[in-house]
Amino acid sequence: MPLSTATDRNSFARELFTPLPDRYDRLAEWLSFGQNGRWRKAMIDRVLPADSGVILDVASGTAGVAISLARRGGARVVGVDLTEKMLRRGQQNVAAAGLAGRVALVTGRAERLPFPDACFDGLTFTYLLRYVEDPASTLAELGRVVKPGGRVASLEFCSPPAPLWHAAWWLYTRTLLPAGGLVTGGREWLDVGRFLGPDISAHYRKYPVSWTQDAWRQAGFTDVHTALMSLGGGLIMWGAKSGG
Repeated sequence: MPLSTATDRNSFARELFTPLPDRYDRLAEWLSFGQNGRWRKAMIDRVLPADSGVILDVASGTAGVAISLARRGGARVVGVDLTEKMLRRGQQNVAAAGLAGRVALVTGRAERLPFPDACFDGLTFTYLLRYVEDPASTLAELGRVVKPGGRVASLEFCSPPAPLWHAAWWLYTRTLLPAGGLVTGGREWLDVGRFLGPDISAHYRKYPVSWTQDAWRQAGFTDVHTALMSLGGGLIMWGAKSGG
């Protein structure tokens, strides 16, 4: 059934991710052939160093990015996510990392962040834009809470542009990914595996990378750059809030 409203998108995201927290981090690495951590590091490199201030991590999930940000810099981190069960796992991960005094996690929607204007020194978001109804307005909302000059970076799945690698990616996402999810994570990860490849393809048919770059600029970001990761399986995008 098509998702036609922001509420539909939010409800779908909650239903998709609520069963996943206990195995999310381990399976995310396995299902990306171990690339998820490398992609995250590449994104974080575009925001750090940040020795002070506060960084917002949107779609924080189990707090993997938020923890890495806090470990690698001196800034405090606020993580926001739609799914409360993912955040509960994230809070356990933060406590286990000894970072409860540096990382705070809150429930919220990227489309309407519960923060005042220009209150964060930097921002990251991960695997977000496929789960919102209007990526352009969501990017504008992200830009609203960043101080002028603040660095912003994102990580998204992508579809390899080269024909040979695209064919291999298509085969993997439609066959091996769902099967691997079922074997290692049960029915919930089978559902994720079935959904992921077609959803990525549909997203980039509607919102090509060039469109997303333009949407960043229209949202008030400058010096917008991209880097394809792992032959195009991942996409890093970064820039800075204008006015700095």
